[in-house]
Amino acid sequence: MINSSFRGYRESLLTTAIRFKTLTALLVSALTLCSIPVLAQSDNLITRTLRPKVDVLCQSDLCGGGEILQLTKRLLSERGSIEVHGQIGLYTVIDERENVEAITRLFETYHEPHAPAVESKMTTGQKPNDSETAIRAVLDAQAAAWNRGDVEGYMDGYDRSPKTEFVGGDSITRGWQEVLDRYKQKYDTREKMGTLTFTDLEINILSNDAAMVLGRWRLKRASDEPHGTFTLLFRKTKAGWRIFHDHSSSA
Repeated sequence: MINSSFRGYRESLLTTAIRFKTLTALLVSALTLCSIPVLAQSDNLITRTLRPKVDVLCQSDLCGGGEILQLTKRLLSERGSIEVHGQIGLYTVIDERENVEAITRLFETYHEPHAPAVESKMTTGQKPNDSETAIRAVLDAQAAAWNRGDVEGYMDGYDRSPKTEFVGGDSITRGWQEVLDRYKQKYDTREKMGTLTFTDLEINILSNDAAMVLGRWRLKRASDEPHGTFTLLFRKTKAGWRIFHDHSSSA
């Protein structure tokens, strides 16, 4: 009986040792697979965790309704993704380095349109760069076209793409032609168009081909003077800097 018990005990130890070695081998293999090929499989994708500025509002329990999240999604490439950690107010972005850097600058410069604008980083006498000048020229051309009753000329400031979108009130309009049709339907007379002005422009260059513009709009008409704020995302296209995301709100 003693020999039988000892034999069973020894077999139990051997079985445990074999299982331990097997688990150790599997663990080492798993760690090797996780630590080496990740970068190769992700190509040049990087991960960065970001936190918005203090004045950026969380517009849902998971911060899923905030404008900064919508802007971030528009800057992601097809391979990129974003994860929202609503309870702690963090966003994890995975994308190509250039896009992650652009989104990082978005988080650094974005503030809610109703909040006081940050002081310009430009010192007295410093000239805006070429991109800022070109973007201002697009907005100036838009205002001039609008004020002569040329809605299609105004729409030249938008990217002629089915992905161009306009967010206003509780509606989202997607597609350059659809946005044009919306403007034509809402402002079908010269009286309704009034005189448009853009003020308090704040231009933030996010990357070589992306920029964010915050500002205020005002329509001066015979019977009223509607006004509000806007957030624009510009993309540098073959035609020059063009708007591909417009979020406008009324006061």
